[in-house]
Amino acid sequence: MFEHKMLENLNQYFNTLSARNKGEVYFYRIAGYNEGIKNFIKKYYEAARRSGVVIEGRISNPNENNLSYYEEIMGMDFLLDMGFLISSLQKWLPRMNDYQRKNVATSIYDTLEQMRQEGKNDSMLRNAYIKFMCWLYYKFERIVNQLGNDEIPKILYEGEISNYELKMLTILSNAGCDIVFLQIHGEEAYKKLDSESKYSILYEKEEMLPFPKEFSIATIRNEIEQERKNRQLYGILPDVMNATNIWIEGNGFEDILKEIQLRGTDPNLFYNCFYRMNGVEDKLTYLNELYQFQLQLKTNGRRIVIVENSISCPTIDEIQKIRRNSYTTPEQMILDLSHNIQYSANIQLQRVMIKAFVDLILEESRNPDNNLNKLTNKAVYLLCWLQRYQPELFSNWNMPDISCFIYFGSCKNETEALFLRFLARLPIDVVILNPNLNTKCCLTDKLLFEKNYDNSLVIEKFPSENSDVHMTTVAYQAERELDTMMYQGSGLYRNQQYTKAVSVSLQTIYEEINILWNQELKYRPNFSVIDNVVNLPVIFAKVSGVKNGSAMEYWSEIKALFNEDTIVVKDVPFINSTDANPIKAHATEFFKNGRLNKTKIKEHPCYQYSFLRDEMQEYMLDKLALLIEQRTIKGTFENGTEYTIISTVLNLKKEMIRMIQKFDFTKKNPKLIYINTTEKIISLEDSIMTAFLNLIGFDIVFFVPTGYQNVEKYFNRKVLEEYQIGEYLYDLHTPNFDLIPLHPRRSWRDKIFKRG
Repeated sequence: MFEHKMLENLNQYFNTLSARNKGEVYFYRIAGYNEGIKNFIKKYYEAARRSGVVIEGRISNPNENNLSYYEEIMGMDFLLDMGFLISSLQKWLPRMNDYQRKNVATSIYDTLEQMRQEGKNDSMLRNAYIKFMCWLYYKFERIVNQLGNDEIPKILYEGEISNYELKMLTILSNAGCDIVFLQIHGEEAYKKLDSESKYSILYEKEEMLPFPKEFSIATIRNEIEQERKNRQLYGILPDVMNATNIWIEGNGFEDILKEIQLRGTDPNLFYNCFYRMNGVEDKLTYLNELYQFQLQLKTNGRRIVIVENSISCPTIDEIQKIRRNSYTTPEQMILDLSHNIQYSANIQLQRVMIKAFVDLILEESRNPDNNLNKLTNKAVYLLCWLQRYQPELFSNWNMPDISCFIYFGSCKNETEALFLRFLARLPIDVVILNPNLNTKCCLTDKLLFEKNYDNSLVIEKFPSENSDVHMTTVAYQAERELDTMMYQGSGLYRNQQYTKAVSVSLQTIYEEINILWNQELKYRPNFSVIDNVVNLPVIFAKVSGVKNGSAMEYWSEIKALFNEDTIVVKDVPFINSTDANPIKAHATEFFKNGRLNKTKIKEHPCYQYSFLRDEMQEYMLDKLALLIEQRTIKGTFENGTEYTIISTVLNLKKEMIRMIQKFDFTKKNPKLIYINTTEKIISLEDSIMTAFLNLIGFDIVFFVPTGYQNVEKYFNRKVLEEYQIGEYLYDLHTPNFDLIPLHPRRSWRDKIFKRG
C-alpha cells in the first residue's frame, strides 16, 4: 500500500517513484490560482493525458449495459473478503500483475470495511463494490496495470466530487496513483464530504487568487493544442534568449551604459534592457546628459539608431519588398510572413527574430480589435521597419553584442509600440526617452522598466553631435573645476592634435564670462575628448544694460576682454547685404536636393579657403552644412535663406579666416565682441556669421547697452544666453578704447564694504 505525503512544491509530482521516499504518492486539491499553478496544471494535464486519466465534471455512474456486461462476466456474488476481491480482480482486470492486484484489493477492502463500520448494510456494500469494479474497468482500465510502476500514473479531476467518487480516487491513490483535484469553485462542497481533510491535502501558497470564471480543463486543453500548432510556426527555436532588465537598478542612463560583460555571464542569454524614462531629473543638465549618453555609447562601440518623435511609415518600395499572399487564418499569415526574416550571417539571431515576431503577432491575434487584415498590416509594418534598421543594428553581429535603439518622444500609435516591443525581444537596448510629461506614451509591456521624474521639458530633437547643445554650470562649480583642472592635462595634447570638434554653449552667470574668457578650452568645465572628437565649451551671450549705470566702468569691463585673439565689431552692421561677394552668384550651384556639395565648392574658382589646411577646410564645410541643417537662421528652406548662409560663410573676412586657421581645439579659442549702442538691428549676414563662428568654436559676446533686440531677430530659437546686468542707457557712443583705462583691482576692503 502507498501513503499520501506532503510535498514542498508541485513539481515533485513529476518525480519518478524511485526518486521519492518509499511508497510515496500525492493526493492534493487545488482551490487557488496564479500563473505558476496554471503552468503546473498544463504540465500535469499533459502527463495525465499521456499516462493517466482526465476527468471533467464527474464520473458517470455505470449504465444498464455496463451492469449487464458485469453481471454476465462476474455474476452478482459479493463477499467482504480479501480472497474474493483478489480472485474477482484477476477475472475482471486480467492485465494487472499480482502486486497491483493485491494493492487494489486491499484498498477496496479497507474502503468497504470503513463503510461497514459506518453502518452500511451488505446490500449497500455490494452496490458500492459493483460501482467501483465498473469504474475500474470502464474509466480507469488504462492505468490499473501501471500502478506501482516507476512512472506513476496521474489522475486529474475537475468538478464537484461525490462521496463515491472520492472513495474511488482514494482507492486508486492508495494503490499507487497521483491525483490532482481542481476545486475551481472553492472548498465548500468538498468540506461536506471530508471536513478534516483525511483523504486529500489542500495546496496552500501565498499570492493565490480564485480561479478565473472562464477557467476549466477544456480551456487548458485548447491552450495546449494552440501552443502545439504554434510551435510549427517557430521552426527551430533559438539556443539563446533574452534576459531583459535583470541587472537594472533604476539608475537611469547609468543602467543602460553598464558594460555588456558586467550584466550577466550565461552564454545562452543576451542581456538587453527595455527602458522608458518619463520626465527629466534636472532641466538644466538634461541636454548635456543626453549628449554625453550618446557619446559614451559610441565610445563603447555600440551600434546606435535614434528615432525622433515617430517612426516614419514604410515607403512603397519597402512594402513591395515584403513577400506576402492572401491568408485565411492568422497562423497561415504568420508562417508565411516570417519567411521574410533573414539573417544568413548568424542563424541564431535569425531564429531569435522569428520567435519574437511569432510571439507578438500571435499575441496580437488574440485581441478582438484586430481582424486579419489589420493584423497583416501590422505584421508587414514590423517587417518593413526591421529591414530598414537591421543593417544599422546588426552589422557583423555576434553574441553577446547589444545594439541600442533610442526612441526620443512618446509612442503615438499601437504599431510603433508593437515594433519597440518586438525590438526589445532582440539583442537590443530599447530606450524610450519622453522628457515632456504632457505627452503620454501608449506602449505597455510586462518587460518594460519605467523611471519617472517630476520635471517636464519640451524638446523636439535629440542632441546629437550635430546639434546645438547647452551645457550648464554654476559659479562655484566652475571655479572649483577650474582650480582642479588647471593642473591636469596641460601637456597631454600635441599642437593641432584633433581635427574634429563640437561646440557646446555654456550656460553661466555673467561674472563667469570674465573668469572663463582667457582660459584655455581644456581647463573649462565640460571639456572632453571622446572618440577623437573634442567638445568645445564656448560662450555665446548677449549682455544687456549697463551695470550701476556707469558708462566708464562699462567700457572698462569690455576693454578687459580684449586680447590678440579678439575681433571687435563697433559699427553696425559688420556685413552689409550690398557688400561685394563673389560667392553669391554661385551659391545655388553648391546646394541641391537638400545637400551641400563640398567637392564642388572646393573645386570652384571663387572658393577662397583653399589655402587652409585640408582638415580645417573640411571642418568649416561640415559646420556650414550643420548650420543649414539645424535651421537656426529664419527663412532656411523657406525663402532661399540657405543660399545667403552659403555665400556669407564662404566670404568671411581675412582676419576671421586666419583665426580659424590657427585655432587649436585644446587651447584658447578665438573671440568676437560685437558692440551695438544704437537702434540699428544687425544684418542677416551678421547673424549668419556669428551663428557659424559659434559652431566653429568662437567665444561671442554681444554688448547692447540699450537692451534692444539684436542678433536674435534672425534666429529661430534661443541659441545664446542673455544677461541683464543693469539699467538701459541710450545714445552712448563707442569710445576709442585706447583712451579707456582698465578698471583697477579693488582691495579686500573695497570688496567687503563696496566702497572705493
